[in-house]
Amino acid sequence: MVEDAAGRNKPTAIVVMGVAGSGKTVIGEGLAERLGLPMLEGDSFHPEANVRKMSSGTPLTDDDRWPWLDAIGKAIGETPGGVIVACSALKRVYRERLVAAAGRPLLFLFLDSSRETLAARIGNRKGHFMPAGLLDSQLATLEPPGPGEPALRIDIGPPVAAVVAAAVAALRSASGLEIADTPPG
Repeated sequence: MVEDAAGRNKPTAIVVMGVAGSGKTVIGEGLAERLGLPMLEGDSFHPEANVRKMSSGTPLTDDDRWPWLDAIGKAIGETPGGVIVACSALKRVYRERLVAAAGRPLLFLFLDSSRETLAARIGNRKGHFMPAGLLDSQLATLEPPGPGEPALRIDIGPPVAAVVAAAVAALRSASGLEIADTPPG
C-alpha cells in the first residue's frame, strides 16, 4: 500500500509495462505481493480473437487493442485503492487510453532490456500464446515512456527478486511517499 507522510493510505495504480518477455506478469506478481496490492493480468482481458491472432503469429493492430485497453482501464477504475496491472502499453497513446479509461492517475513501470535478453526469456516460456516471432513487431511498436509521462524505467537484466527490489526502491524514491513493503521471506 502507498501511504503519505502522515501514514494515510493513498490509492495508486501501477502499470507494469513492456514488450513480450520483459516479465510483466512475474514482476507484477512480485510487486503485488511485496506491496500487498491486488494484481490484474492484462492478457486475461484480451478477447479470444486477439489471442487467436497473436497465437498465429499475426501482430495486433491499434483497432484490435482499443477494446482491450478500455477493458483494462475500466477494471483499474473499478478497483478500489491500489492495484498492480500487467499490460504491454507499448505506445504513448495506449498509455493515455488506459489513463482515460481508468479515470485515475496511473504510474507506469517500464521493464526494459536488450532484444537478446527478451528473446531468451520468450524462448524459455512455456504455455504462453505469444510466439517469439512477434518480439520484433512489439519492439517496432514500442514507444518508451518519454518526458512528461509518469513512468519509471527498470532494467530486467538481474534476477527477478533483484528487479522487484529495484522497482520497490524506485517507486519509493520517485513517489516521495512511504511505501509499506513486506519483503519476501
